[in-house]
Amino acid sequence: MFIRNLQLYNFKNYQENSFNFSDSINCFIGDNGAGKTNILDAIYYLSFTKSYFNLLDSQNIKHDQDFFAIHGKFFHENGDFDDVSCVQKRNSKKQFRINGKDYDRLADHIGIFPLVMVSPYDRDLINDGSEIRRKYIDSVISQFDRSYLEDLITYNKALMQRNFLLKRMSENRSFDSSTLEIYGEQMNEPANRIYQKRISFLNGFISVFRDYFSFISNNKEHVDIVYKSDLQERTLPEIFRDNTERDIYLKYTTGGVHKDDIELKIGNLPVKKYGSQGQQKSFLIALKLAQFEYTKNVKGFKPILLFDDIFDKLDFKRVSQIINLVGGDNFGQVFITDTQPERINMIFRNSSHNHLIYSVDNGNALAISKI
Repeated sequence: MFIRNLQLYNFKNYQENSFNFSDSINCFIGDNGAGKTNILDAIYYLSFTKSYFNLLDSQNIKHDQDFFAIHGKFFHENGDFDDVSCVQKRNSKKQFRINGKDYDRLADHIGIFPLVMVSPYDRDLINDGSEIRRKYIDSVISQFDRSYLEDLITYNKALMQRNFLLKRMSENRSFDSSTLEIYGEQMNEPANRIYQKRISFLNGFISVFRDYFSFISNNKEHVDIVYKSDLQERTLPEIFRDNTERDIYLKYTTGGVHKDDIELKIGNLPVKKYGSQGQQKSFLIALKLAQFEYTKNVKGFKPILLFDDIFDKLDFKRVSQIINLVGGDNFGQVFITDTQPERINMIFRNSSHNHLIYSVDNGNALAISKI
């Protein structure tokens, strides 16, 4: 699977631009702020129905414009293709279409065009709290398991209602055990399935991740991902029962799979505290390449891979190693942004990889044969 064409209208710093891509490696070269990352984010939009960077869709509309539109044509291995469109008007509901048909639910689009983004923002997986790591695991599994996504939607809807009830009970100094139990029952089975699928995913994922880390870091340091969940020691009804008074006092549900976390370790120690910058970067790249490999094996075809400005602080040998890796038969379409034309030129000077290079400047991109 690959995206052949992309059209942008009033998207971030692009007014009206069209792109034709290679089905192998595509590079975007330009200064910081030129608009390289915006192209990758547009492709991400067509896979996940949202931006990788901005929570509010309206923030992606070009200044002084009334809307943005993204159109892409995706080709499959059997020759079939799909036209995907995303249109956001100011103060309006986002419109998302496939082959001219609107979705009833945006969630129905997730997983059709699997994609892996590797970005400097990934450091938040190491440095930030459990929520971002939990969302990462959920986004990975949801791309190949529709029932998992449905369980997440069901669980989170009931969780929101339970939290609203807890807040009302606290403010009114009342207690409604029967309604609390109803929400608990609605959450129990989805929670158990979410918990078991997270375990199953990580059991198969960790060995792939370790192989990629060893390849990228060129060392034999032990790395690990440890799953932490309230359900490891108690059932969800037991958690709710034990936490009732605390939940009412704090006005939200303090235990459940929505509080799960994964510990990222190197040498049996937290990579956040004990990993060098290079080790942390290698850790995150390996994590994303393992995501690609795992998703490809489950889906039966290659996801699109986006590398956004990841070569900073990596030596030339390591960069070349990664390019040679993703340019091989195991990978499909790859997009790369970089600020250093010399580095990209040197990498591809003696390379046989099929590639296309774009020069990007102030929201304009020009395809060039060489730098």
